[in-house]
Amino acid sequence: MMNGAYPVQFEVDYPDRPLNRLTTFFRLIVAIPILIVLGLVSGGEWGSYRNGAGASGAAAGGFVFLATLLLILFRQKYPRWWFDWNLELLRFTNRVTIYVALMDDRYPSTDEHQSVHLDVEYPDARRLVRWLPIVKWLLAIPHYIVLFFLDIAALVSVIIAWFAILFTGRYPLALFEFLVGVHRWHNRVIGYALILTTDEYPPFRLRP
Repeated sequence: MMNGAYPVQFEVDYPDRPLNRLTTFFRLIVAIPILIVLGLVSGGEWGSYRNGAGASGAAAGGFVFLATLLLILFRQKYPRWWFDWNLELLRFTNRVTIYVALMDDRYPSTDEHQSVHLDVEYPDARRLVRWLPIVKWLLAIPHYIVLFFLDIAALVSVIIAWFAILFTGRYPLALFEFLVGVHRWHNRVIGYALILTTDEYPPFRLRP
């Protein structure tokens, strides 16, 4: 575990500078190309991730979920390249969601980390409980419920931030920190229930 912290760590650099008002106003339009790219590489996982309930990973592309589940169950292995793919896809997804949420006005990169910092501890599959991945989606249901309401609040926060940026050029710090917390919560649940990197149950909190 990373210095005693939860094995999924997430942070976003606050843009302490004037943000681009023009691209903020048209954000949903200018984000279309990168959303298409994300949809192509994620095999349709995008909508499931944003709904907060995870995704099956059974589609072409997307997170390596079912194969990882079976390999942990029967062989207690988690191939490193499967982990690296899941991690980089999750990082890319976060860069796009941060951009759509107006938290960075730099266009999302497909490989550079930019302002988004997501670290996931590579698991020792021999220490993972073999049968637990079968029921993690069920155990995470309380998180899905909480995240549903948090996502509604997050949407309202983004709308407020949109107006704030247009008038002041700045992202309200309190709203920014709240949205970082919501994304952090999502990533912890995904690390636990979808990419299966930890058996430690995600904490019910927004802060690190």
